[in-house]
Amino acid sequence: QVTMSLDSSTLLNEENSQGLKRKSECLESLELQTPSSFQDNPLQRLQLASQEVLEKAKKSGRSKCPQCSSSRMFYCYTCFVPVETVPSKEIPTVKLPLKIDIIKHPNETDGKSTAVHAKLLAPDDVTIYKYPCIPEYKEKRHEIALVFPGPDSVSVKDIAFHLQKYSKRGVCDKDDDCSREPVLKQAKMEPKEEEKNLNECISNNRNEDTRLKKIIFIDSTWNQTNKIITDERLQGLLQIELKTRKTCFWRHQKGKPDTYLSTIEAIYYFLVDYHQEILKEHYKGQYDNLLFFFSFMYTLIKNAKCCAGKE
Repeated sequence: QVTMSLDSSTLLNEENSQGLKRKSECLESLELQTPSSFQDNPLQRLQLASQEVLEKAKKSGRSKCPQCSSSRMFYCYTCFVPVETVPSKEIPTVKLPLKIDIIKHPNETDGKSTAVHAKLLAPDDVTIYKYPCIPEYKEKRHEIALVFPGPDSVSVKDIAFHLQKYSKRGVCDKDDDCSREPVLKQAKMEPKEEEKNLNECISNNRNEDTRLKKIIFIDSTWNQTNKIITDERLQGLLQIELKTRKTCFWRHQKGKPDTYLSTIEAIYYFLVDYHQEILKEHYKGQYDNLLFFFSFMYTLIKNAKCCAGKE
């Protein structure tokens, strides 16, 4: 749920000229093969918009950002816009069921961050902040959650249950006057009965106190996360962990479990789970295009490594 990342402008610049030539020839050969040739690609089943525009941009090379005129490949990672060779009208737009805040570590290299994919593809619902400039979340903690693994993290399916504890009517903030007389005293209940009543309350107030409206992701290498996750402005927020997904990220950090996802993967998998577990709706690929850039780069790099004899 934290990102490692990629500088798309240097994808094919990390080898010597001879290696580049070999890769280019091999990639041209691979492009002629049918999709069945890539059965080992876990992203292959995604329902994606046509990536022909990215294929063309790859062949033409780096292009200018229409806003800052910097030379980039595919998109500008500082202005969050496609480059001139990638028309915006040919980039899919994804509508999300809630708002997303991404908190980016100041030392995270802009060109290596997959967080920008979310901003490019869901511009109306995603905001990127560079730490330490982040919002105050305390007053809204009954409708906000943070995706980050930890001892107190819960699964997506349990969000509604736990947000009830954070609701304005159901939690006593440490800064509030907890000595005040409760509005309504209740007899002590057995744990099972208490859980049953809480679930009924959640059901009755689903569109009010227990509705998740915003989810936060941290964009950083895992070794840099401590500074952000310990920030007092993030304390007390419900933490969510995605425990069953495995990363496809090509810059996966050694020594970390494969369930530690890149930022765009974490956003995508969270939304898929949220759609099924919380909205209780059948998933039909509504958010697949969030991986529009990621899947293209994954295939590009995997093919290049294959041609270089690394796989």
